[in-house]
Formats: sequence, C-alpha cells, structure tokens
Amino acid sequence: MIYGIGIDVIEVNRIAKQVDSDTRFKEKIFSAREIDYCESFKVNKAQHYAARYAAKEAFFKAIGTGYRGGLAFHEISIENDEQGKPEIVLTGNARDFATQHAFGKIHVSMSHLKTMANAIIIIEK
Repeated sequence: MIYGIGIDVIEVNRIAKQVDSDTRFKEKIFSAREIDYCESFKVNKAQHYAARYAAKEAFFKAIGTGYRGGLAFHEISIENDEQGKPEIVLTGNARDFATQHAFGKIHVSMSHLKTMANAIIIIEK
C-alpha cells in the first residue's frame, strides 16, 4: 500500500548560489555523508546537491506535511548503496515520524542536468 508520493524539481543555479555563498546552508540542509559525496565532484557538484535537495522536498510532499512538524532537512539523507542506487536514510525526528506512521520501503529516484534537478519519492506502508 502506498503511503505517499512526492515529486520536486529545482534549478541547479539556486542551490549552487546557496552552497557557494553560505556554508551554514550545507550543514542545515545536508548530512555530513551527503556533503562528503557532493564535494567529491570537482565539476558540477551543485547538480548533486540540487538532486538531493529535490529528493528532500519530494519526501516532505510524500508525507503530506510539507516542511513543518519538527522534521529537519539534514535528518533526511540521500546516500548511495554499493551499486550507486540512491537510498533514503532517516535520523532523528524524521526516523521517529517514519516509525510512528509504519513506513515500509521508501523509493527514491533522482535525475539532473546542467540546469535542472528532480526527484520522486514513493513511500510504502
């Protein structure tokens, strides 16, 4: 049974400006593992940040609350498995929310181009 579906699209330049100008933005929005991953790209790292940002926004849409209710962006981490497939790792209040609402599998798909990034989240119950 599907609990929720969310989708988001964002301009890469919007995230690039934030990442380049405000280091607090990174720590507020992204987990340490996400920052390490995105910073490992010498070229076009903003595309990777933007795709992860879109996935976090899509997650908030999928749970039906938007960005409110005590959940923080950095508690939703998009990490890659051994084959490179993106997965969501929840911590803190986000993990508690998922447990309280009996989330099953959370599916994530992301894509990015030079100027745009998008993501879709499907949460099973």
